[in-house]
Amino acid sequence: MTALDTSPRTSASPSDVLGHSSPLPTVATRTGELFRSLFERSGVGVAVLDSRCRITRVNADMLAMLHREAAEVSGLAFTELLPGDGRGRLLNGLDGVRAGTERRFGDHVRLLRPDGEPVEADLTAVPLRRTGSHVTSVLIVLVRSRRPAPAPTVAGTRVLSRLDARILEGVAAGASTMQLASQLYLSRQGVEYHVSAMLRKLNAPNRPALVSRAYELGILAVGVWPPRARPEYVH
Repeated sequence: MTALDTSPRTSASPSDVLGHSSPLPTVATRTGELFRSLFERSGVGVAVLDSRCRITRVNADMLAMLHREAAEVSGLAFTELLPGDGRGRLLNGLDGVRAGTERRFGDHVRLLRPDGEPVEADLTAVPLRRTGSHVTSVLIVLVRSRRPAPAPTVAGTRVLSRLDARILEGVAAGASTMQLASQLYLSRQGVEYHVSAMLRKLNAPNRPALVSRAYELGILAVGVWPPRARPEYVH
């Protein structure tokens, strides 16, 4: 019987993605059995990263969690699954694991599905394979979490300027940056500046999420078209 090969790859094809390939080799050691069980039957998201933090293996649970196909994530840098402002902390933690200075790294992360919908999860990273003193692959475990990411406190506060409100209403109505710039006598850069500020303020990764967040928080009135910001949130 052969042991499960956990050596890193520089890239992964869909056939390398567990749950989307031919059956795994029979494993002979308890460690191999545990590793195989973790991938196939754990019910949590699991991935293996190479020394450059690229995904070489991923299980079906993680693919289902992220609404992605095997081919989409094979060879992808794991940090690409996070919004830009969430990557630095993760990279620092993974650097410690890869350098061997940290035996494990854990954090609460927000990952993004292809449609921009966020997925909250608790992440744990541990060394999986070493060559001498160098960590050549890292095991990532993701457990879905109901704990929300920090949300803005907006109840009873006027969080938008009048211009912000006009831009938010336009975004909710499907207006493009050029259309908003023309309607509001702004430059394209001016529109993007205000949109970016609202993304940060409402903790949203993109425009569709910004609109959803605004409705969720009550900033945009429900059942009104064209969209309108409620006056109690505008200063």
